[in-house]
Amino acid sequence: MGSGLLAYITVFVLAIFVGVEIVAKVPSILHTPLMSGSNAIHGVILVGSMIILGNATTPAERVLGFLAVILATLNVVGGFVVTDRMLEMFKSKNDRKGGQK
Repeated sequence: MGSGLLAYITVFVLAIFVGVEIVAKVPSILHTPLMSGSNAIHGVILVGSMIILGNATTPAERVLGFLAVILATLNVVGGFVVTDRMLEMFKSKNDRKGGQK
């Protein structure tokens, strides 16, 4: 295993720990706005992963690029689903049933 790969794995593991610590410290009332704001970031990641997949030449690059596109898409869709659920909580009962206020 080369030193470059070991450095990438180290950064990846450290990023996981930092991400878990940051998200764990966010109050539950702020999770949904945080998810909504991160949708823009995930959109950029999705575009970047599609560009990388388009330039992939080896089978390993294609597999990793495809996996990146799938995971980024799941993040974007999941963010919109969570945001929609949050917005449903703020509607009145009549609005949810399709009635008038």
